[in-house]
Amino acid sequence: MPNEKTLKFIIDGGKATGGPPIGPALGPLGVNVMDVVNTINSLTKDFAGMRVPVEVIINLDTKEFKVTVGIPTTAALLLKELKAEKGAENPSKSIGNLSIEQVIKIAKIKMPDMLAKNLKSATKEILGTCLSLGIKVENRDPREVIRMVNEGRFDDLISKYEAGES
Repeated sequence: MPNEKTLKFIIDGGKATGGPPIGPALGPLGVNVMDVVNTINSLTKDFAGMRVPVEVIINLDTKEFKVTVGIPTTAALLLKELKAEKGAENPSKSIGNLSIEQVIKIAKIKMPDMLAKNLKSATKEILGTCLSLGIKVENRDPREVIRMVNEGRFDDLISKYEAGES
């Protein structure tokens, strides 16, 4: 079994540097820090503007490394979709509006990290985050949209996303 060390970081997508926290953690292990940083930046460039979990696994004998990128937080994905910097300071104030399709798309991205049994449940979890961030969906309060999801009004659309048609 290889002699490995796993390090976990949360970095800004595409903006990792050799400074803290990455450089000081990798330096003593004898790994080329800039190779690791460049690999992280290449793998996370699509998540620019978002905080992304990254795991670096280093073989201490060969100094080879592997980088895996996690999924950004639900809030980060929603804010990127909305093109907003941050959520509302008071959730009763709206910072913007998303379509149900945008919410379902984010639910599908986040499914592997969620406890939801299906895309319908995952969509409702994402709607809950919309509520706390002050994001309207279909120009409605997310609680109203959750009721609509429960009533089955978006079942056809959710089924299309589950089947990978959208």
